[in-house]
Amino acid sequence: MVFKRVVQFFIVFLVISSVALGAGFWYAQQRLQQSLQLTQPLLFEVKRGMHARTVLQQLRQHGADIHVTEAYIVSRLIDDPSRLQAGVYQLSTGDTLQSLWRKLRLGEQHLFQVALIEGRTLHEWLQVLAKAEHIEKPLQFAHKHEAAERVATLLGIESGSAEGWFFPDTYSYRAGTSVLDILRQAHSRMEAELANIWQQRADNLPYKNAYELLIMASIIEKETGLKGERKRVSSVFINRINKGMRLQSDPTTIYGIEPFDGNITRAHLREETAYNTYRITGLPPSPIAMPSKASLEAAAYPEHTDYFYFVADGSGGHVFSKTLAEHNKAVNRYQRNQR
Repeated sequence: MVFKRVVQFFIVFLVISSVALGAGFWYAQQRLQQSLQLTQPLLFEVKRGMHARTVLQQLRQHGADIHVTEAYIVSRLIDDPSRLQAGVYQLSTGDTLQSLWRKLRLGEQHLFQVALIEGRTLHEWLQVLAKAEHIEKPLQFAHKHEAAERVATLLGIESGSAEGWFFPDTYSYRAGTSVLDILRQAHSRMEAELANIWQQRADNLPYKNAYELLIMASIIEKETGLKGERKRVSSVFINRINKGMRLQSDPTTIYGIEPFDGNITRAHLREETAYNTYRITGLPPSPIAMPSKASLEAAAYPEHTDYFYFVADGSGGHVFSKTLAEHNKAVNRYQRNQR
């Protein structure tokens, strides 16, 4: 009789315990899946070796509606708030404890972005990168020529100048990424794009190698921002090279001036520098900016024209001429306001 009552008590105890455990497990699951109730997306940093409880305390300080001890116990019971990877993460307003731990275990860090624009010099890109969020090891140089030479050394770019060797795009990166890491990505992209375009270039172009095409593309990039003009501008420079004429490109001359105050003068055009294409024959020794893919293609597939000159028309485009007489008339009309 006593044994029977003991068995009955034990059975009742097991049932009650099972119900309690089931209810506790259900409650814990519900708490894990409830929103952290952030009022806005939150960027926060998990430092190396940070404990899960410390993460929860940090989130509460930033407005998460959680009870730290309860959230920690629940997480320990039915989740795995360990092996958390250091980094900067972003939580959305709909994130839960469960999604929080998953992100931190998998290292799903927030991706920052930086836009590196065509037509800019490497020196200008480095200034943009120095201001980008959570980028480490900024590179600072006094002027564009020093930047181009030093970065070429750091990245092992054989041409001796890194100018032009980086593909313009918007690049994503994690916190702690270095400037050189991003430049390596951009350099690999440019190498691939240039190699592909060089292989498919038009016949009879006056380039000795792909690097000369890159130089030409950078000049085209600086001369016009109009998509429909690039191949025509390219044809002018190709025609001039084939004819033995100097390029006489203001942007190349400007690149050789250090520092440049924004005003190009006759004295500048007479100055002997490696980039003054009013004084040298052929291409300058390096690119003068970062060319876009469109400019690379324009350098590789120029229009077939008889144009040797062009002048800005004051509205963003250019007037193209076949002879010096026609060009002088265009200059008088659009640059000197003589009708």
